[in-house]
Amino acid sequence: MVFSGIIRLVIMFIDFAFLVIQMRIITGAARGKRLITPEGRDVRPTPERVKEGLFSALQFDIEGRRVLDLFAGSGQLGLEALSRGAQSAAFVDAADASVKIVKQNIELTGFGDKARVFRSDYASFAAACRDTFDIAFLDPPYAAGLLMPAVRAVLPLMSDYGVIVCEHPPEVVPEPSVGGFSVVKTYRYGKVLVTVYRKGEGQ
Repeated sequence: MVFSGIIRLVIMFIDFAFLVIQMRIITGAARGKRLITPEGRDVRPTPERVKEGLFSALQFDIEGRRVLDLFAGSGQLGLEALSRGAQSAAFVDAADASVKIVKQNIELTGFGDKARVFRSDYASFAAACRDTFDIAFLDPPYAAGLLMPAVRAVLPLMSDYGVIVCEHPPEVVPEPSVGGFSVVKTYRYGKVLVTVYRKGEGQ
C-alpha cells in the first residue's frame, strides 16, 4: 500500500515536471495555431501579453527579416516572427526536449522550409555560426546570469540594422550600450521586462 502510494506520487511529480501546455500564434499566416510547450523549472514560456507587446514594438521590423531564436524553448518567438512575414528563423536550444518540441511546432505551423533547428548552447552556436541575422530573441534562464554574455555572443552575427530583443526580470539590468548596440527602449509587463537594443542608436 505504501509502495503504491509512493509510485503514484512519483508519477504525479513527473507529470507536473513535464507538463505540456498550449500556447498559440497570435497573428499572421499561422494565426491561431496551437503550440506545444514543455513546462518545467528550466522552461519559462513567454506570457502571451508579453509576446503581444514585444511584437507590437517590432511590427515594422519583421517582414523579410532573418531571425535568431536563442534559448528557443518551444520556439514560439521565432515562429510568431515567421507567421508575421520573417524570411527565415534559426532556433537554438541546448536541451533535447526543447529541440524536439521546436521541431514539432515547426511542423504544426508549416514553416519547415523557413526554419532550422540547432541543438547547442548559445556560446558554441555563436562561435560556429557564419550566418547573419536581423533580429535576435534572447530569453535565457533568469537565474543563470547569461543575458549579457549572450548579447555579446550574438553581436558578430547581427546585420547593420540588427535588433536584439532581451527578456529578463527586473533585477537584471542590461548594459546601456555594448559593441555598437544601444538600448532604445525597455518595456515592463508586470515582473517581465523586455529590453530592445538597436545598432548605432545613441552612439
